[in-house]
Amino acid sequence: MTNAIDVLAATPPQLLPARQLMAFTLAAHILLVPFGVALPALTLLMHHRGLRKGDEVALRIARRWSAVMAVQFAIGIVTGTVLSFEFGLLWPGMMGRWGDVFGLAFGIEGWAFFLEAILIAIYLYGWRTLKPWPHFWVGIPLCASALLGAFGIIAANSWMNTPQGFTLDSSGNPASVDVRQAIFTPIFGPEYWHFLGAAYMTAAYAVAGVYAVGWLRGRRDRYHRLGFTLPFTVAAILTPIQFMLGDSLARAVFHKQPVKFAAMEIVWKTGTHVPEYMFGRMHPDGSISGGVKIPQLDSILAGFSPATKVSGLTTVPASDRPTATQATIVHWAFDIMVTIGSLLILLALWYGWCWLRRRDLPRSRWFYRSAAVAGAACLLTVECGWITTEVGRQPWIVYQHMRVSEAVTGTHAYGLWTMLGIVIVVYACAFGAFLTVVRKMSGRWRQADSGAAAEGAAEGPESEIPYGPRAMSGADDGTGHGNGGRA
Repeated sequence: MTNAIDVLAATPPQLLPARQLMAFTLAAHILLVPFGVALPALTLLMHHRGLRKGDEVALRIARRWSAVMAVQFAIGIVTGTVLSFEFGLLWPGMMGRWGDVFGLAFGIEGWAFFLEAILIAIYLYGWRTLKPWPHFWVGIPLCASALLGAFGIIAANSWMNTPQGFTLDSSGNPASVDVRQAIFTPIFGPEYWHFLGAAYMTAAYAVAGVYAVGWLRGRRDRYHRLGFTLPFTVAAILTPIQFMLGDSLARAVFHKQPVKFAAMEIVWKTGTHVPEYMFGRMHPDGSISGGVKIPQLDSILAGFSPATKVSGLTTVPASDRPTATQATIVHWAFDIMVTIGSLLILLALWYGWCWLRRRDLPRSRWFYRSAAVAGAACLLTVECGWITTEVGRQPWIVYQHMRVSEAVTGTHAYGLWTMLGIVIVVYACAFGAFLTVVRKMSGRWRQADSGAAAEGAAEGPESEIPYGPRAMSGADDGTGHGNGGRA
């Protein structure tokens, strides 16, 4: 306890506002990340279905999703740019000392970001100017650039959790950098695949949830059925896979970051036959209150045997581990992820059972209510995953090499609190603008579909035929439908 008090007393006053500012911007930006990574692929799947089957409804959905994708990317530019500046402004100690080691990962993400921006513009413009199949193939590198961006940012984060690829000179500064090792760290693989699974699941459930709400409101035409079925099928297939990927990542943390694993499972003392606590609270003396205790389960999950030894928080000094409060936060975040993942598996099984039995969607309103909230639940798990990853390695910003307090800026705390207030206002305006634009687009699309403003819809950004003025004018659209009728 004395060590913890000494560490707290030595904490620079600007550390708290710097962490709050970084936490807010990350928490806000990460809500957009799954859509930036996965929505291009979902759009392309719908696009392919429309071209392969000559399905005008699928093409219309794909075109509308691409418009939402562009708006979302524009908001992501704002939140992502602020975040990139914060790394240098808030944590100059880390970037100045370690930037040469893991900076390439950020460079990869930056190049992927600019490439994705260019390809989104080409893809969006292609609805009016390109022939259908060439336009579809333009979307392939768009999906690849999204994956490349995720590769870069996860490479940087995994290095911060399991740093390698360098030696230290006599002054303690990194030297002899091995870029390949710095990128492909021990935890990179499990973290990258788990992140991709989370991104695709979240985007798919969120998109399907929009159409589930439409179904609950009585919109049960083919447009809403197809808009729900494709993304929900993707999400249902990925859900059990993602659960296994999460288990693999947790086991990698057990081997590579035992103190973080102890925080995730609120394990105080090293031992075997360690019980599993579902929720519960850890106190500074290591005692645990509340929650559900399951004997021996933590050891079994970690090493497939009750005799598996699990390291506790007390294996390192108090100054080198998360506090009891931080451990409780990490534990709750981890358990919320597991709980939501388990419930989503049940929802996916419900969907699969009905499809196998009747080749039809479930008919229960409770299924669609659950589907409508699944996307929001996935966004919550994304936030919880970030909390588990970042808070679980405290007090280190570079695991076992640099503390957060050593990396923080020297800017006065008052200036950082002011900056936090400005960022909150800017982000509130950005997200408000995003929701306003999406709602207006949705309203215009519903009006066009109902035929209430056919003339205005024909003159707007979306014509009756998804491939725009060329198809309406009778020119060949590349699919064999060269007149102005519906494809």
